[in-house]
Amino acid sequence: MTTAVAVSRHLHQPLSHLLSGSLQVIPAIKSVLQSLNPQNPRTHQSPNPSILNQFSTCLTPNLVVQVINDLTNPYHSLFFFTWASSPSPNPNLYRHSHFCYIAITDKLLSHKLFSLAADLLKTHNKFSDFMVGKFIKAHGDLGHLKWAVKLFHQVRRGEVGDCLFSYNALLGVLVKANRVSDAWAYFGRIVIKESVVKPDVSTYTTMIRGLCKVGMIEDAEKLFDEMSCGKNLMTYNIIIDGFCKKGLVESAQRILDQMVGDEACPPDTVSYTTLIDGYCKKGEFGNAMRCFDEMVSGGNCEPNVLTYNALINGLCLNGDVDEARRMMSRMRLSGLRDNIATHTSLLKGYCIAGRSDEAIKHFKEMLNLGMNLDGKSYAVIVNEYCKLGRPDEAVVLLREMSGSGINPSLASFNAVFRSLIKLQEFDKAILLLKQMRQWGCCPNFISYSEVIIGLVGRQDARC
Repeated sequence: MTTAVAVSRHLHQPLSHLLSGSLQVIPAIKSVLQSLNPQNPRTHQSPNPSILNQFSTCLTPNLVVQVINDLTNPYHSLFFFTWASSPSPNPNLYRHSHFCYIAITDKLLSHKLFSLAADLLKTHNKFSDFMVGKFIKAHGDLGHLKWAVKLFHQVRRGEVGDCLFSYNALLGVLVKANRVSDAWAYFGRIVIKESVVKPDVSTYTTMIRGLCKVGMIEDAEKLFDEMSCGKNLMTYNIIIDGFCKKGLVESAQRILDQMVGDEACPPDTVSYTTLIDGYCKKGEFGNAMRCFDEMVSGGNCEPNVLTYNALINGLCLNGDVDEARRMMSRMRLSGLRDNIATHTSLLKGYCIAGRSDEAIKHFKEMLNLGMNLDGKSYAVIVNEYCKLGRPDEAVVLLREMSGSGINPSLASFNAVFRSLIKLQEFDKAILLLKQMRQWGCCPNFISYSEVIIGLVGRQDARC
């Protein structure tokens, strides 16, 4: 008995045991589709879908979306969607909802089946501005910027109606690809000069994100102030982050104060944490703690691990590692667990405070506790060993990193080269230079220069 016949006989039995919910129906539908195994309809003849008719009474938009999302083969999803478009019989007068079209479009685009998705939507008269936005994003994710731009201009020419969604998608694609100048030019042309679209909060937020990304904070602030629509939480948080990255914490504080006075959009944990981190990186720990206390006393949002880590890192950068440890204890008492970032900050703090032995001891304790150390944790101690004139121990750590699947950074190798050359360990430096690629790192100009200059110096000394 073939698999198809077996499945067919099983599923043509009364379905009363399946009708209790989609959890039972979905596996049955997937089993039938697996048996039929439909392929690309453009290159293969589609099987007879009549075996699916027994599920007609079960059809709902939610079930169709679940089936499409659960299937891994996009052709199975398309075959099922096509059948469900006109099931026979259709006692419940089932029709696909907007979310069904979104689900099948997302499934096809995730498998790069752009043409199939476009034909499907055009056949059902669903190739809307919203859907084109999905195509633009999918092309952008693949680096197909020319196709993304081409699609937008098709929409702009009026082929599918309005173009706000597709325009927002294009802005997002350009910003993600670091083509912020192009995005800014499109904004000036499409929004300001030609008024092709009326920007919404997504338009402004995406453009502000891009401007902040490349450090054009003055333009970002101007756009933020000129917004003709209401701002949302993401808009506020992006501009706060942009100010903090430029060291303009006073401006970031002004934005947060606006949020505090806005009942519709009060600051959240991200808002406070970003500003706290900005204060800490500027060495203004008093302001960071004031902001932290305001956050806690407000009662609207709770500090998270990132909040505490920002404070701990700020203390450590100032060499106040003991206070940082007390802050870590406070974090634990609040029910949060410290992580690798917490302990890496402590390692830096010990080193900055000149307490190298304690840094190394803490690092070894981390290893003994089975923590999954990352490259940053190792790099701190590698660098400290080099400062102490103990490059051999630094090399041991580099080897351990490579053995653990962590690629040592180029900066770590170059620090070791400097230490070896300073100690006139030229042969060890040359050997390490040869081993670098095996350990997951390629030497650069500085790597070669450190060794070559050391060798030249040795030769001059001999002369």
